[in-house]
Amino acid sequence: MADKEHGDVSSQQNNPLSRKLNKILETRLDNDKDMLEALKALSNVLSDNSLRSRRNLRSDIEKRSLTINEEFLSAFQAVKEQLDSVYGDVKAMSDCCADMTNRLKAAKAQTHHLISQTTSLHAESQKLHMKQEVAAAFLEKFQLKLEEIKILRGARDGALHEDFFKALARVKQIHSDCKILLRTNQQTAGLEIMEAMALQLESGYERLYRWTQNECRLLTGDSPDISPLLCQAMQALQDRPVLFKYSLDEYGTARRSAVVRGFIDALTRGGPGGTPRPIELHSHDPLRYTGDMLAWVHQAAASEKEYLQTLLKLCEAANTSLEENLGHITEGICRPFKVRVEQVLVSEQEAVTLYKLDNLLKFYHNTIAQIVSAESALLTTIMEVQDLSHRMFFNSLSCHANRLLDKVDLPPADLGPTPSLTQTLQLLRDVLACHDASVVPVDDKKQDYKQILSCVIDPLLQMCSMSASRLNTVDMAAYMINCIYLIQSTLALYQFTDTRLEMLQAQTEAQVDTLCSEQAAYVLNRVGLTHIYSCVQQQAEIQGPLSQLQGMDTITVKSAMNKFDSYLANPDSLTLPQCNLLLGTLVRETVKKRSVELICQAYQQMYDTIMDPKHEYKDPQATVPRTPDQVLKLLS
Repeated sequence: MADKEHGDVSSQQNNPLSRKLNKILETRLDNDKDMLEALKALSNVLSDNSLRSRRNLRSDIEKRSLTINEEFLSAFQAVKEQLDSVYGDVKAMSDCCADMTNRLKAAKAQTHHLISQTTSLHAESQKLHMKQEVAAAFLEKFQLKLEEIKILRGARDGALHEDFFKALARVKQIHSDCKILLRTNQQTAGLEIMEAMALQLESGYERLYRWTQNECRLLTGDSPDISPLLCQAMQALQDRPVLFKYSLDEYGTARRSAVVRGFIDALTRGGPGGTPRPIELHSHDPLRYTGDMLAWVHQAAASEKEYLQTLLKLCEAANTSLEENLGHITEGICRPFKVRVEQVLVSEQEAVTLYKLDNLLKFYHNTIAQIVSAESALLTTIMEVQDLSHRMFFNSLSCHANRLLDKVDLPPADLGPTPSLTQTLQLLRDVLACHDASVVPVDDKKQDYKQILSCVIDPLLQMCSMSASRLNTVDMAAYMINCIYLIQSTLALYQFTDTRLEMLQAQTEAQVDTLCSEQAAYVLNRVGLTHIYSCVQQQAEIQGPLSQLQGMDTITVKSAMNKFDSYLANPDSLTLPQCNLLLGTLVRETVKKRSVELICQAYQQMYDTIMDPKHEYKDPQATVPRTPDQVLKLLS
């Protein structure tokens, strides 16, 4: 049975139809793209799935293939006809080109000489064109245009325009560029062009100088209008130093006359419409008169400096020219200013006014020195009148001091200041007060203080000494202390007086020592201790005990000590009248304190001597009942 089944299987496998079916069944259509595409194309051919359609499928496909081939053949036939037409045209064109090539070869052979000549002429034309460009560039760089020449020559009215400076700069540039030509083979052309440009330059500078000179002559108003063209002209004239200097001189002359006229008008006419009023109207007031003139001069100098700076703002190294011309411009007002100030100084007698004028001149000298140079005539003139005012002031002080010494007032009964001293100190206060109010430099102030104090204080002290020469010692000391005290009180209010105050304090100390000694001697004399104190001081020269001397016995000493004890109960009762006349509270206290110290020292010596056993005083404790410390405590 098994063999039978095996035979059936073998027969099925050998059957072609079975193999085909098995192959079809085993086929995987999902992975066979060609089969899918074929089936898709077949679906378009087979309209319906019928038996007839399936039987006629092959014939239908063959018919369809035949139809497609026929259509392709028909279309290709049209293409072939068109290709044949194109071929005919190309062949005709090829024949034509061949014919033209033959003709061109023939023409080229016939015109070869003409072509060579044409090429040569073309090259020559290019060379000539290049030379023309070079010549044009040369002329552009080394020759002036007609417009520039006309501008340099100028119009008949002599007016100057801004283009003139461009043309002048162009000439200068050409003249400078010619130096390059001199280094090449074109030296002749370079020299000729340089000569021509030099003539143009000289002509241009000459015209520029004449125009600048005329413009400067017109600048005579109070506020000159300096145009930008004039500034450019001054800048251009720097290449000709002589013409530049002449132009500046012309400007300086015009401005100098304008400044002098303005100064005279300010003195006599005043401002426009009478405001401000003429300065001469205040000639009776020396300070205002001089101050107004100095203020006008300062303003004029500052204004002229601004005008010059505007004129020379485009120029190099303008400072030197500015200072020189500013000094020349302001020099014109020196003489009228100096004459008027000298008249004021000579006619003035008041020392304070002279000193105020001196400080005013110093202030304006320092102020104007910041505008004009130190060598200018204006600054020199101000310095001269300031020196004169300085001399006049100290001459006035010296005259006042001489009058003090010529007529010395006697001291008053209260030993206070004399009228001369009071007046002189008031004068000194006025002088130093106006000096403090001035704005001169500190060094000048210090030097002036030194001179003023020497000129006033020394004669004043000499006058006080001469006035006190007929007084006794106590009155002289008190009087001198009062005089010096007033002088110190005056000087203490001002600066730079420390040295002089120290000198006065030393003199006061000497007088205070004298007064203290007199006060102590007065007390000892009134209580009867003068003889005792004298013996105590001379005990080294005395042989034997002091108690044996006349006037040094116990009873006499004890009596004197009792009087001294009464003095201790009321110290003010034995004060010198002169001490109460001292003006300074501090000086009075100093005199009192030092005199007490002298009295205590004297009592100490007497106490120590009496308590010494060698002087054989019986019961010394009863003789001098108070110790030095007790005395000092009672008098303090």
